[in-house]
Amino acid sequence: MELQVIGSGFGRTGTASLKRALEMLGFGPCHHMEEVFANPPQVAHWQAVAAGRPVDLRTVFAGYRSQVDWPGAHVWRELAAEFPHAKVVHSVRPDESWWKSFDGTIGTLLRTYHELPLPPHMLDMFAVGRKIIEDDTFGAPLTDKDAALAAYRRRTEEVLAALPKERVLVFDVAEGWQPLCAFLGVPVPAEPFPNVNSTEAFWKMVRGEKPLDETAGH
Repeated sequence: MELQVIGSGFGRTGTASLKRALEMLGFGPCHHMEEVFANPPQVAHWQAVAAGRPVDLRTVFAGYRSQVDWPGAHVWRELAAEFPHAKVVHSVRPDESWWKSFDGTIGTLLRTYHELPLPPHMLDMFAVGRKIIEDDTFGAPLTDKDAALAAYRRRTEEVLAALPKERVLVFDVAEGWQPLCAFLGVPVPAEPFPNVNSTEAFWKMVRGEKPLDETAGH
C-alpha cells in the first residue's frame, strides 16, 4: 500500500470532509492531523520535518492510501516526487472564508495551545504546527491576514506550476462528488458528500468532547 492521493491544500479548506470522502471512495486510510493526534509516534517524524532533518516519507505514510491537511500538506512537493503515480487534490475555498475559518480555529489554537490541558504529544505537535505554518509557510505572525492570504494563494500557484495539469484537481468540497470522482476515476456514491468539522466542531474535538466524524460542517 502506498499513497494514491496527495492533498496539497491548507487546513480549513474542507480537509476533514475530504478525508471522509476519500475513505468512502476506497482511498483510505487517509492521513490527516487527527491521525497524528491518534498516533503519538507520528509526532517524532514531524518534529524532524520541522527541524529540517531527513525523513523517510514512505515510513511516515506507511499504511495510508491518501493524505490531506497539515502536516502532510507541508511536504506536498516531496510527496509528489516520492509517489509519482499519486494524483494531487488541491483543496480550496473562497479566500475570505478560508481566513475567517483558519483564524477562528487553527490560528487561535496555535497561539494559545500552551494554555490548554492537552496530552504532551499534542502539545509537541502544536509546536510543530506553529513552526511549519507561521515560520515556514506564512513567514509572518499567525495574525497577519495579508501574509496568510498571500501564502494561501501562492500555494495554489506553486502546485499548478510544479505538476502536470492532468495530475492536479483544484477542488472545493462544496462542489461535491462529481469532479472528485471524475478525477479519481471512481463511481459517484449514493451517499451525500461528507460535511464535518465546523468551527464549533473543531473546538469540541480539541477539548475531547466529540470525535470529528460525529460533527457537522467543514
